[in-house]
Amino acid sequence: MIPLVPEIKAQVDAIQLQEGRPLILCDADEVLFKFLEGLEHYLENEGYWLDMTSFRLTGNVKEKGTDEVVDGMRVKELLDSFFQHRTEHLEPVEGAAAALESLSNHAQIVILSNLPLAQRQDRERALAEHGMPYPLVANQGIKGPPAKALAEAAGGPVTFLDDLPPNLQSVREAVPHATLIHFIADPRLARLIGKAEASDHRLDTWPEVHDLLSRQLNQT
Repeated sequence: MIPLVPEIKAQVDAIQLQEGRPLILCDADEVLFKFLEGLEHYLENEGYWLDMTSFRLTGNVKEKGTDEVVDGMRVKELLDSFFQHRTEHLEPVEGAAAALESLSNHAQIVILSNLPLAQRQDRERALAEHGMPYPLVANQGIKGPPAKALAEAAGGPVTFLDDLPPNLQSVREAVPHATLIHFIADPRLARLIGKAEASDHRLDTWPEVHDLLSRQLNQT
């Protein structure tokens, strides 16, 4: 298992978890916030558009007017700039706040989100503004290592929600007993990919998630 880098370990260690209480680890982009919709608007303002023909960014960002494919380095620059300027202003996914508030009566919730550390406070403000003031870990890369550390600290049942199959696979390997939910909020994006092999469930609306986890939590 890849060790936690100091910047992420410090965030994990700062979160106080109640031992034995169920833990919900939840991604943010395309799970709690409308990442794709926000990115599309940002790219349009910058002179680009997103060709949603496959479940990826590199190769799908194109110049407006010419439809020329933008190279990977430029896509990374645009994505970094997007996080810098738009993280705090993304719209929430319908039903997310209400579902998490209800589930918080039976479980502790931590947001495990991949974003630049410099935008951590922006995301915290957005979460609080939209009724989701839960502890946040601003992660980089695969999510197995921080998920494992958090799961060990909690010492109880674990549920993990994410939109990206590699993250689900990483957590499956790191926390084998976790319940994994593959969740993609944007319907257009959701249609481009099936249920991740590592996941236990594919659910794309928060009422579905709430109903499933409510049943599971009432059995613990």
